[in-house]
Amino acid sequence: MEIPIFTVDAFTNVPFKGNPAAVCLIENELQDDLYQSIAAEMNLSDTAFITKQNSMDFTSAPGMTKRHLMDTFFNKTKKMECNQVVAFGLKFWMFHLQDQDEIKDLLKAAVGDLPIQDVFYSPAIKNLMIRLADTCNRSDLMSLRPEAETLVRNETTGKIKSLIVTLKGTQTSQSGYDFYSRVFSPWVGVPEDPVTGSAHTVLAGYWSEKLEKKKMMAYQCSSRGGEVKLEMRDDGRVDIIGQAQIILQGILKI
Repeated sequence: MEIPIFTVDAFTNVPFKGNPAAVCLIENELQDDLYQSIAAEMNLSDTAFITKQNSMDFTSAPGMTKRHLMDTFFNKTKKMECNQVVAFGLKFWMFHLQDQDEIKDLLKAAVGDLPIQDVFYSPAIKNLMIRLADTCNRSDLMSLRPEAETLVRNETTGKIKSLIVTLKGTQTSQSGYDFYSRVFSPWVGVPEDPVTGSAHTVLAGYWSEKLEKKKMMAYQCSSRGGEVKLEMRDDGRVDIIGQAQIILQGILKI
């Protein structure tokens, strides 16, 4: 069996930035264990399997599959054509205010002495979100170097899978971003995620309320970096949109 395969950098228009994913074009459904084996071989955070119906299975880890839609299609010559836009709709998750005294050691491990404005928790997806005070700037966020081992040591209850640190954007002539973020997930083996769709389901709901905006532009300040366009919908979901670059293509022989 020969499967066309690509590496796509999502949420960026620059190669080697954004979130890298493997994309496989398949004629027919594969056995479940083969999906997992291909994903493991690619060794990226997401591996997508696209059929002619434009459906995409993102396989992140054994036994975990997420289905999204991507503005990409599989043509008759078994090539992937991409108009450089990735778009999918996800439910945005509710959150509640978190008592900072209960997790003060974890907060210290995450942001050091930087001032904190709010801390929220989203139990549905086990995300803890720290909003830095507006006196902080983007360089403060980018300078954070939390150690994965320290974060894990300070949270052993299993209630947190990802830690989001966010900051209000400046909206200057140099930057049109409504907010910035970084995402750390050492509890699931990811010290820092390059660009995180699931985290933006929490961030979108929070910042939409604070900024009183339905449409926002965000930037995730990982070392790779990525731009995320967000559009809040009336059905309780958020559209997550970004550019994409195909940087590698080949044939997977099985």
